[in-house]
Amino acid sequence: MHLYSDNCGPAHPAVMEAVNAANAGFQTSYGTDTIMDEVRALVRDLFEAPEAAVYLVATGTAANVLGLATLTQPFQTIFCAPNAHIQVDECNGPEFYTGGAKLTLVGEDDKITPDALEAAIAGWVKGDVHTSQRGPLCLTQVTERGQVYSVDEIAALTSVARAYGLSTFLDGARFANAIAALDCTPAEMTWKAGVDALSMGGTKNGCLGVEAVIFFDPEHAWEFELRRKRGAHLFSKHRYMSAQMQAYLSDDLWLSLARKSNAAGQRLAAGLRNVPGCHLTHDPQANMIFATLPRATHQRLFAAGAGYQLFDGPLETGDAQEPLLCRLVCDWSISDDQIDAFLTTAREG
Repeated sequence: MHLYSDNCGPAHPAVMEAVNAANAGFQTSYGTDTIMDEVRALVRDLFEAPEAAVYLVATGTAANVLGLATLTQPFQTIFCAPNAHIQVDECNGPEFYTGGAKLTLVGEDDKITPDALEAAIAGWVKGDVHTSQRGPLCLTQVTERGQVYSVDEIAALTSVARAYGLSTFLDGARFANAIAALDCTPAEMTWKAGVDALSMGGTKNGCLGVEAVIFFDPEHAWEFELRRKRGAHLFSKHRYMSAQMQAYLSDDLWLSLARKSNAAGQRLAAGLRNVPGCHLTHDPQANMIFATLPRATHQRLFAAGAGYQLFDGPLETGDAQEPLLCRLVCDWSISDDQIDAFLTTAREG
């Protein structure tokens, strides 16, 4: 009953086997390995983007901050949701790697609306030397509350950004989960909808630690390479990252794992709707659920060995019926039996 994070689950056996296979013999270093050539071809084919520049880094933070830094001048501001990952979980990494660019928070929820974005961009007066200049839009997909932007919603937002001459970066730590939820193609959710660059996560979805950074305009390639090296994120034994991504993209493993974790999330959400005192704070569309449950229910679940993130507290003392907020995340490896055991325990009161 481990629902703390999809970061906590195991790597898929196919990924492990690929890393072990890559450990034989010699390969050139720093991303010039032959496996990376295959990865680049796989990504370009997947995104229907034969000219795309494709790079790998080991962490989601590196993917986001280096990708954004390539699109952002230090005197600009990046537009994002108030609880976007780059705002609440990157320890000011975007500001550091961009050389001081600000973050402008748009709206009040995890999904930005075109009207809110229009108002936020218009709020920064172009050409005023005393203020930050307008910079790129950053969208988190899947959002930090487990919701998914539709393709039309992404297109509407990028249209607003482009009307002001601004680019769009997609934080895709759970990119695969979003594709599985929308049943669309990677091209439809990215460059065809106006996205200029993105991170495509593997770590949360069955890999050891690898994220792809993709620029649809190859003009950004050399600057990203310089920023990756200067930022200490160019691995010498790069082949082990390449091997992970090669296995991840082969035979649609990335998509099948995302479908498994999404299905588990939907099974869990359906069951929670029948748990007394449970309230889902957002409509769960992928593999992540935010819900409030009575303190007594949390106590019972933790006593039974469940693991998940509890935001309110204290757990041990207080009104037994007081609702406490939690986050529940399903990874690809969780079984139906584990979910059912969690739900049975939650309903026991």
